[in-house]
Amino acid sequence: MHILITGGAGFIGSNLIKHLLQQNPEARITCIDNFDPFYSPDLKYQRIREFEPFANFRMLELDLAENNANLLALAVEQPVDIIVHLAAKAGVRPSIENPEAYVKANVLALQHLLDFARIKNVPQFVFASSSSVYGINPDLPWTEEQKLQPISPYAMTKLSGEMMGHVYHSLYSFRFIALRFFTVYGPGQRPDLAINQFTDKMMNGNPINIYGDGTTSRDYTYVEDIVRGIEAAMYYDRSGFEIINLGNHDTVSLKDLISTIEEITGKKAIINHLPEQPGDVPHTYADISKAKRLLNYTPGTSIKDGIRKYYEWKKREA
Repeated sequence: MHILITGGAGFIGSNLIKHLLQQNPEARITCIDNFDPFYSPDLKYQRIREFEPFANFRMLELDLAENNANLLALAVEQPVDIIVHLAAKAGVRPSIENPEAYVKANVLALQHLLDFARIKNVPQFVFASSSSVYGINPDLPWTEEQKLQPISPYAMTKLSGEMMGHVYHSLYSFRFIALRFFTVYGPGQRPDLAINQFTDKMMNGNPINIYGDGTTSRDYTYVEDIVRGIEAAMYYDRSGFEIINLGNHDTVSLKDLISTIEEITGKKAIINHLPEQPGDVPHTYADISKAKRLLNYTPGTSIKDGIRKYYEWKKREA
């Protein structure tokens, strides 16, 4: 079994690779990452070094958007059984400032990878989509069948990815599973994300920025639960195309998130209130009944337990 994981030096990707190698140290894994400077490449290189002792792990540093399918086939000569495409340019707010970069990184790169899958006859393709595709939708919790109204270029690129996958599944018959992730957090998460920023600043007695009145809410999902969902999707074989929510089925307000971090860290938040940001949705909340039915997915980490695990990791890394 040869697994190709893109974005494997990132937060979710590195956690997935670690899990797969723990389950099977002999697993053949090829990781592709371009070490995008959106946040520190040094942090990503540090993650990858952890996998270097494994004989069947291979790292390819290249940009999918700059390498078409034929070039990718030259770089990855061996047959591939599963592609897990996690590589993407992330962030709602930056996508508004530079939408063209997001189309290149998230749409053109996927086009190249889908063509690679066609050339190499890869039977299984798992794609990381996002809850942002739902946009502003008050009909909570969100099911996969609901109307989609993305309100940021980032969300638009993720919806484009889902539809591109459907096209390639229809034309070339390989299985395509799109997983809509809901606000993933945990050890190693991106430095720009709220939980990391809040924890850092509260530990150091610095003020945190709150956009809006604190009533916005998110379905925060611990990374270990997401990894198990991805692994289940890698081996799913009951249908050829699916879109599946991966969340925690528990929406948490910003005020409650801050209170939980205060409780776990023992630090009182100093809050700097700012206006709401364009592109941000007020609420996210996943209906995960489809994931339970198709993937036997059952998230097991509450927000309080997840924040506690994250904080313990944060203290070790300090």
